[in-house]
Formats: sequence, C-alpha cells, structure tokens
Amino acid sequence: MSKVVILSGSPSVSSRLNGMVNFVRKTLAEAGLNTAIIEVVDLPPEDLVYANFNSPTILAANELIAAADAVVIASPVYKASYTGVLKAYIDLLPQKGFEKKLIAPVFIAGSMAHMLVVDYALKPVLASMGATHFTKTVYATDDSITREQDKDGQYRFTIEESIKARLQGIADELIEYLK
Repeated sequence: MSKVVILSGSPSVSSRLNGMVNFVRKTLAEAGLNTAIIEVVDLPPEDLVYANFNSPTILAANELIAAADAVVIASPVYKASYTGVLKAYIDLLPQKGFEKKLIAPVFIAGSMAHMLVVDYALKPVLASMGATHFTKTVYATDDSITREQDKDGQYRFTIEESIKARLQGIADELIEYLK
C-alpha cells in the first residue's frame, strides 16, 4: 500500500492550515492510501534548535519520510517564507531525504502577496535534497477558511469551495500517481 506523509510546519493548533491538512488527509485515507502526519511543532524543541540528528524522535520522523512514496508539505507563510520550525526539521533530514518522492505543497498566508513562496523558497531547498516531482501547489489565504472553536476547545474549519476543489485536485494527483 502506498504511503503519504503530511509534514505540517504550523506552529499552532488553531492555524487554518490544519483545516487544509485535515481535508487532504481524509481524502487520501478515503481513497485507501496509508497516511501519517508529522506535526513539527510536536517534535522536541531542543532537538530542533540544537540540531540533534540522533534524537530518537527525529529519527522516527525521518523514518516516516524515508518510507513515504509522497510527502505533503504544508506551512503557513511567515515573512515571505515557510515557517522556521519547518526549516529546522527539514535541516535534520538526510541530504537526499526527498529523492524519488512526489511532493505536494499546501500553503496558507494572510494575502496573495507571497504566492511564489513555494517556487522561490521551498522548491530550491527540496531540489537540493533530491525532490524532482511536484504536484500543483495549493496556496490559500486566511479569508478562504473560517475557524470556530467548540465548547470543548476543539477547532473546526470551513473551507471555501474553490480551495476545496484545489485540495481535491492535488489529492487526486497523489491518488493517481500512487495507485
């Protein structure tokens, strides 16, 4: 069975990005693909800051990436780039950590001003790590996803139909490639 790992660079459980990630993960699972998620914010901060390549937690995350056929890389955009916590984790992957993997970028930002972040900030780093195959990118703005917190403190997200259609499109690309 093909395996997809979702690598989420969001530093917040309330991030609208989580609505996008949940949509993609559910769609892939419903199609019979095995999915796993690495939330970089849940990795030990000291391992990320001090580049602890031998951390058992980092090694386990790296094994998930190594076993994946495809990786969804999701991040909010901060200062015209993906998050620093995502970069800190990517730096701990092996040099050819993305070789022979289909990469699906899913990004969200406050405006359309930085929509080239994937082409100019993410792809060069991933290409240096062996990535050569990418799906289309989904880039959304905050105003296309609403966030509500229920009485139990859980967040629920409502995604605009045009963004859902684009997320479905990259899920379909992944499904087609991996089946």
